[in-house]
Amino acid sequence: MISAHASLALREVARGLEQPVEVAAVPGSDRLAVVEKTGRLLILPGPGGAPETLLDLRGKVSTGSEQGLLSVAFDPQYAESHVAYVDYTDPAGDTHIARLDTATHTLRTLLLVHQPYANHNGGGLAFGPDGLLYIGMGDGGSEGDPQGNGQNRHTLLGKILRMDVAASRPEPQIYAYGLRNPWRISFDAGTGDLWIGDVGQDRWEEIDHLAAGAAPGANLGWNAYEGNVTFLSQPIDRSRLVRPVAVYSHDAGCSVTGGVVYRGHALPLAGAFLYGDYCSGRIWAVPAGGGRPRLLRLPPVPGLTSFATGTAGGLYATTLGGRVLRIVTRT
Repeated sequence: MISAHASLALREVARGLEQPVEVAAVPGSDRLAVVEKTGRLLILPGPGGAPETLLDLRGKVSTGSEQGLLSVAFDPQYAESHVAYVDYTDPAGDTHIARLDTATHTLRTLLLVHQPYANHNGGGLAFGPDGLLYIGMGDGGSEGDPQGNGQNRHTLLGKILRMDVAASRPEPQIYAYGLRNPWRISFDAGTGDLWIGDVGQDRWEEIDHLAAGAAPGANLGWNAYEGNVTFLSQPIDRSRLVRPVAVYSHDAGCSVTGGVVYRGHALPLAGAFLYGDYCSGRIWAVPAGGGRPRLLRLPPVPGLTSFATGTAGGLYATTLGGRVLRIVTRT
């Protein structure tokens, strides 16, 4: 049950990081990994320790405002395999989905996607309950999707892709289309549902939801729709059109940061999907089973870039300004 008046607070876990854009639990441990936009993948230290560097691509990634090292997804059996997957943009601005062996420090590109513009790279990675790697790809950038990639099912841009990374030659499949810039995707550990934060154009930000086991081919609307409002009148396939489960206007923020479903018990947020806004720093919770979003009574977190749950049930967030925060009950 979500309490809009819950007594919550933010506790700083780490600071001084280089533009962290994602925090993730390391499977098989109680440690956290942080993705720095500038190119490093770090394991946060325990008390008094130093961070461990799993990957350093500084100088080998593009540094535009929506480019860089953007995401990591650890193999669910990471403790045995020592394998993770990363999403980054190279100096030419193109997207790489690459396999990282942290034992041998080797990196191998599995998928290369040309990006026509420097923005809307998406960048979210997550393993689904089916064991496939899911990839959030933006529409290619500029404004208004000038190439019509969102509704074009013959391009990988503007899509949620999935890949069988265990295959000898992984090939991307289109799972959902009609996205503008999916900034953070996650699976509900309790149900297997997929949650997506899709950044809007000038008026509306949205949260999308696809139930576990949903057949491929859902149309999330862009660029025919921005949120629930018509953006560009055009003939589209409405047979699999999926409307957002939550929207907010640019009166409340300017760029959604997708989040996670909280399945812990320490906070009065059990069964809620948390998400926020990069500009205003506001954080909302919406019942994962459906319902009205509620604004949480937390201090604003400007530069909010990601959420994650730890293996021990903690709830975390990152800011581009260099901090990792934990959401806790106020004492």
